[in-house]
Amino acid sequence: MVLCALVVGVQAQPGTNVGSAVKIGRVKYSGGGDWYNDPSAEINLLRYVRAHTSIVVDPVYEYVDLGTDNLFLYPVLFMTGHGTVSLTDAEIRNLRSYLTNGGFLYIDDDYGMDQSIRRELQRVFPDKQLRELPFSHPIYHCHFDFPKGLPKIHEHDNKVPEGLALFHDERVCVFYTYETNPSDGWADPEVHNDPPERRETALKLGTNIIVYALTR
Repeated sequence: MVLCALVVGVQAQPGTNVGSAVKIGRVKYSGGGDWYNDPSAEINLLRYVRAHTSIVVDPVYEYVDLGTDNLFLYPVLFMTGHGTVSLTDAEIRNLRSYLTNGGFLYIDDDYGMDQSIRRELQRVFPDKQLRELPFSHPIYHCHFDFPKGLPKIHEHDNKVPEGLALFHDERVCVFYTYETNPSDGWADPEVHNDPPERRETALKLGTNIIVYALTR
């Protein structure tokens, strides 16, 4: 399978389909977590990406079932929610294939999914461990500059935010944000009532994630 993406003004990744607009695939999963929450999040993020970069995007909300080959249509997958994530063996195999063939998964803990997502990622890559990215990593500097690393968007348990990653062939294939919840900041303003400057910070970080995923 090949992944379809196009970034105008930069070199496309091998196997990309020139002429296609970038969409984000919202991961649908079992286990009890509300994978579908804040459907305005990726729409607003992609609109922001379109306004501030040369990336060609299609700002829509689309969900993807990891048990199908549809996930290979998206250069970036997004997973969020509260509660438990539970994947089948077939979904684990499909996700592993996606990630080892150039795909990128961004996971944002919306509070309550940390224990289960760490368990499921261990099933995807039994030989890999999540590693905290240093503040110098390109994901914090590739478009907007975050010299202090991951910003704190929502308090949750008042812990320090963590930006964690899994690597394949020396590239980040999974980026996981914990104790910050940037995607809540992408949602429509009235959803979480975040101040404009906090939403702007969240959207800037999301833009960096998309730019990094498409140009690494």
